[in-house]
Amino acid sequence: MPQYSSMDKNTLLEEYRKLSDTYAEYKAQGLSLNMARGKPGAQQLDLSNDMLNVLTSETSFETIDCPDCRNYGGLAGIEEARRLFAELMGVEEKNVFVGGNSSLNMMFDTIACMMERGCSGEKPWNQQGHIKFLCPAPGYDRHFGVTQYFGIEMIPVPMTENGPDMDQVEKLVANDASVKGIWCTPKYSNPQGITYSDETVKRFAALNPAAKDFRIMWDNAYIIHDINGTPDHLLNIFDEVRKTGKEDMVFEFCSTSKITFPGSGVAALAASEANIKNLSERYQFQTIGHDKLNMLRHVLYFKNLDGLMAHMQKHRAVLEPRFNMVTDTLDKELSGYGIAKWTKPNGGYFVSVDVMDGCAKKVVQLCKEAGVILTGAGATYPYGSDPKDSNIRVAPTYPPLEELEKAMAVFCICVKLAALEKIINE
Repeated sequence: MPQYSSMDKNTLLEEYRKLSDTYAEYKAQGLSLNMARGKPGAQQLDLSNDMLNVLTSETSFETIDCPDCRNYGGLAGIEEARRLFAELMGVEEKNVFVGGNSSLNMMFDTIACMMERGCSGEKPWNQQGHIKFLCPAPGYDRHFGVTQYFGIEMIPVPMTENGPDMDQVEKLVANDASVKGIWCTPKYSNPQGITYSDETVKRFAALNPAAKDFRIMWDNAYIIHDINGTPDHLLNIFDEVRKTGKEDMVFEFCSTSKITFPGSGVAALAASEANIKNLSERYQFQTIGHDKLNMLRHVLYFKNLDGLMAHMQKHRAVLEPRFNMVTDTLDKELSGYGIAKWTKPNGGYFVSVDVMDGCAKKVVQLCKEAGVILTGAGATYPYGSDPKDSNIRVAPTYPPLEELEKAMAVFCICVKLAALEKIINE
């Protein structure tokens, strides 16, 4: 297939007319298809339905460290849940704090704690004047939203195939004490599906920040979310910071939100004892304890890490055909034209598509007009501003497979139309 850039104008115009006719046919169907967020589909949610039957009036609500999970108490979570998350994240139980239903909530609270209480003997961030956070981009829009909410300046850092550009990270962190942290999705990054290389993880652990209170926000949201038989391996960040003596530098987060029920899962963080103590001194005024019944429900259902991993194989069986269909469609419909490139992740929840510079907003608009909703163009960059207007996040998980097929057909037509319009008008 010849690239559009090598075609003469008459050929381009004819191609544009044909695609416009096909686009009009889809538009006339009155479609309502949503690929905007990385939500589990109904088929995935059904996988955990039996967990709803785990707790009954006959259940023993006593755990190792809690005489009655129905009552108040247990600020850091029940011991059985801390043990399960410790296994998952590869840390000791003492380094785990189990929270409520949302890891995003715990990330927000962690930033709030640094803003209001400070850490490492330093003043609270909100008393230090203008502060900054590094934001690998493209990245997770909700990370950027939290940072922006607190009025922290966001500094974009380019992503590479091995993770954030560590040359830039090391330079920015070492030379500017106002840089207080960095957001990271280290395994199957949102949206590109990149897993940080061993070297990248080791370089994070060896950072020498100018700010004593610099923190790495290690959002391991997709820690066991593999979608094929060749899963990526991520080096354990805590093993590495123990070697460098910088345990206080890292907060790691994960949850069962995309394992069991979003909004009704269990979230946890791993951190040094000093960081756990600092957060606990805030949490003790914020809550008398999170939902221990939900923790108990998850522990009884999964039992251990092996049970959790077996459950994830069921998710893989649902998701692998969806991701294959998306990337196969992109290969078939867009390869060779020179107008787009895309990722083929081994896990996570997204496929990242880079269209021609200056075309992402147009593609999203065309899709919307045809009844296909995507994440807004620019959302994967701080302040919603993609400097190239090229990145689009595709979320294959939520729509039923037959709807996903139709949505991808529309998407590919819109990518072509936007590219042709740009080339013809140049």
